[in-house]
Amino acid sequence: MSIIQSVILGLVQGLTEFLPISSSGHLVLLQKLLGVKGAVLTFDVLVHFGTLAAVLAVFWQDIVSLLRRPWQKLGLLIIVATIPTGIIGLSLKDFFERLFESGKTLGLEFIVTGLVIWFADRVRQRSKGINDISYFDAAFVGVMQGIAILPAVSRSGLTIAGSLFRGIDRETAAKFSFLVSIPAILGATLLDLKDVLGQGVPPGMGLPFVIGPVVAAISGYWAIKYMIKVLQKGSMKGFAYYVWILGVLVIALQFTGRL
Repeated sequence: MSIIQSVILGLVQGLTEFLPISSSGHLVLLQKLLGVKGAVLTFDVLVHFGTLAAVLAVFWQDIVSLLRRPWQKLGLLIIVATIPTGIIGLSLKDFFERLFESGKTLGLEFIVTGLVIWFADRVRQRSKGINDISYFDAAFVGVMQGIAILPAVSRSGLTIAGSLFRGIDRETAAKFSFLVSIPAILGATLLDLKDVLGQGVPPGMGLPFVIGPVVAAISGYWAIKYMIKVLQKGSMKGFAYYVWILGVLVIALQFTGRL
């Protein structure tokens, strides 16, 4: 992997992890288009640690509060949301891995992501804050996050949409979406790390494997801040149009045998 490839992939991972356009779908697509080879799984693990660092940097005060009082309402909501995500991820792990390897469903999944966030953006503004979120609401968001393990279905898009569908206000929806991503990203990354360590340290690891995660952390930090502003004052429909166009393009390239 070249330095340029690592910068591109790190940048895309950081932005698309938190913008509702699917990080995994973009990574799978770009790795195919760029012809990236060699220790791909290792690189994916490292850039995911980069995006995790971005969440920790933005919400460090909330995280410190949770560490001091883990059984407060927010902590319990995150635990409840994580349970269905974990069940879906572990029980369907082999199925998801086959979809990632083939990439055959990328176009359709991009289109589905667009539909979900377009409908979520039309939901009338509601007023549920953190203290008003029920455990059923949290579980529903967790199920949406589990579905988003599919390659080109956006985790942030579905968790934000799930929150809005349950009447959570837009700013709280963004915050809850990014906080529930912490155990999800950490858990998935540790599972992949186990596979990486089982294979031994891959040859050729160098500067690209340092630069990529750093770029992912910086771009992820920016993406979180931007997405919070979008939900406070703007519309998500632009993201829906983007993934629809991308989905149609991917399907066209697959149909013509170019992807």
